[in-house]
Amino acid sequence: MRTLLLMRHAKSDWGFEDLSDFARPLNKRGQRAARRMGQWLADNNLTPDHVICSTACRAQETLHGVRQRTQLSNRQISYEKRGYLADLNTLLQILAEAPETDLVLLIGHNPGMEALLTYLCDAEPLRSTTKTAMPTATLAQITLPDEWQDLQRHSGELVQLIQPKTLDA
Repeated sequence: MRTLLLMRHAKSDWGFEDLSDFARPLNKRGQRAARRMGQWLADNNLTPDHVICSTACRAQETLHGVRQRTQLSNRQISYEKRGYLADLNTLLQILAEAPETDLVLLIGHNPGMEALLTYLCDAEPLRSTTKTAMPTATLAQITLPDEWQDLQRHSGELVQLIQPKTLDA
């Protein structure tokens, strides 16, 4: 079995009117949330073997916060231009190209991350309790079959869905 960690980027800063959406950084809350999620990964022995991160500024800054609390090296990280606002099919293609490792962290954006979660695990019922199943900095832990290239609808099992606001400060 393989483990996929889906993480939506942390809360971005909308205070820069002159910046493009792609260039928006994290706000202070987002920076804290990214570090908190990195600490949770470290505390739960879920430091990924490989990270695939969108090239958008807010996704890269989320990864930076995670890295402050985990032992990730540069060679464990790939930046994926196609990850910026990727749809379900693009995310599946990115995962199909993932290295043959057992634990991958994918950092990206909604609505694609939520679409991938729903596709792999039928997360539709999660939306009935909140506006979105993947608020900013949320991390989904999913177990999957052994092949990244063969991810089918509902082939994953959602182990847990962690939000930074539910963790102790």
